[in-house]
Amino acid sequence: MLGELITDSHGKRTGRRVVSTDSGFRVEVSFEDNGKVLGVESNNIGTYWAETRPDGSLYGEGQGIVITQDGDMATWKGQGVGKFVGGGAVSYRGAVYYSTASAKLARLNTVAVVFEFDVDANGNTHTKGWEWK
Repeated sequence: MLGELITDSHGKRTGRRVVSTDSGFRVEVSFEDNGKVLGVESNNIGTYWAETRPDGSLYGEGQGIVITQDGDMATWKGQGVGKFVGGGAVSYRGAVYYSTASAKLARLNTVAVVFEFDVDANGNTHTKGWEWK
């Protein structure tokens, strides 16, 4: 069951790199976004890799950091599955796990966050993540 909205942000893909073309392909992607985490304005920087699977779907893993406007920080790691949705756009669904020493963000240490991460053909990103109860 989905619970509280944990994060909602918009941003931009900042780089792509082909890592492998053996048996499909693997790319590494970096992005930055701005939004809210636990209702607090924040910036997020992330990098993930994604590879094609035999059926044409995508699997990927990523990591990043979130910094609030007050300077509180958390790191995250996640994984998900995705698909191409036309014109170069991609859409991923998965789960992220946070780690922080910040008292303000401590709740992140105790929740699994399921996410929607979409990138349009122009590299614009939108992420939403909910507590998985």
